[in-house]
Amino acid sequence: MMSAETSVDQALSNFRSDGWLQSYLPRSRWFTNGHVQTIAGNYWPRKHDMTEGEAETIEVEGPRGNLAASHVRCYCHWQPAAVRANRLTVLLIHGLEGSSDSHYIRGNTAKALRAGCNVIRMNMRNCGGTERLSPTLYHCGLSNDVRVVIDYFVEKYGLQSVAAVGYSMGGNLVLKYAGELGGNVPSYLKAVVGISPAMDLAACSAALHEWQNRLYEWSFLRGLLRRFRTKAELLPDHYDEQSAKGIRSLVEFDDQIVARYCGFASAADYYAKTGSSVVASQIRVPALVIHALDDPFIRMTPETRGKLLENPSVRLIETDHGGHCAFLAPTNGTVAAENFDGYWAEHTLLHFLLASTSDHETAAETAFRDRPRG
Repeated sequence: MMSAETSVDQALSNFRSDGWLQSYLPRSRWFTNGHVQTIAGNYWPRKHDMTEGEAETIEVEGPRGNLAASHVRCYCHWQPAAVRANRLTVLLIHGLEGSSDSHYIRGNTAKALRAGCNVIRMNMRNCGGTERLSPTLYHCGLSNDVRVVIDYFVEKYGLQSVAAVGYSMGGNLVLKYAGELGGNVPSYLKAVVGISPAMDLAACSAALHEWQNRLYEWSFLRGLLRRFRTKAELLPDHYDEQSAKGIRSLVEFDDQIVARYCGFASAADYYAKTGSSVVASQIRVPALVIHALDDPFIRMTPETRGKLLENPSVRLIETDHGGHCAFLAPTNGTVAAENFDGYWAEHTLLHFLLASTSDHETAAETAFRDRPRG
């Protein structure tokens, strides 16, 4: 049996070969606009051939003061019990104000299942209609929730290969989780992926407040304020609904709500302590980061970019186009794959995961592997 160090070295060798990577081309000239990509990527109609999965509720934090324990709800899609432990298990985590039902989560689920993987769709605290499961709010620093969920399923099912994939805020969580592990990477953790990850939170929050991005900010803010009011109704002794009065920006929400109720001195303190950029240099597990340069509001600072490029465990792919979490491509373009549905990032991250899993060569993966078009 390979040691953890040997397994990680082999996985790094596999993913550096680039055999899993095919270039990105926007779906059409209209999709060279980051806003068009972002909006279309969120609303483009698609079908997912998958079941709802088995619901499982997991305690991620014990009681704190007069607050009860916090739980998250996951939806699990398992391969047959006889092969479950040996198949790659992919944990998928949504972005800000998303859920386990977000279209990109379902899209990745369908692809990974078809490739023979197990899939766990995780809701962050309070998301996906789970406000009653956690008395606490959710925020960008809760990377320990990722660790707890992974460890829970590894122990319960004896899983041997796990990968964590996060979009936007979820991308920050999985990269922060990986960075906090440093060199203490458990043998079952094979890879992590961040798609359009919000690694530099202060820069991203400031970008959302730019005039051309106010529509996105208002959309996020409406959801966050609505969720906070629900929490205030459920726990009036802990949350003061009036503390949300007058909030007109994400920075103000983070300053008046997140900082106040989640133990930070201010929004600036929250951003400084919870961005995965702080630990990017410490990532020691194969990691893929995909970022579009025309993303309307995700900003990556030169310092963070430098950390990723200098880290041999990280593969940073920056495309000129792709918007935020979209990366829509033509189905008859540069990607030569059967059943390619135009979602380039989903396709790319799955093949990265298969390449980064040293024992990934299964019958299911062989059947899924790309073949040149005739």
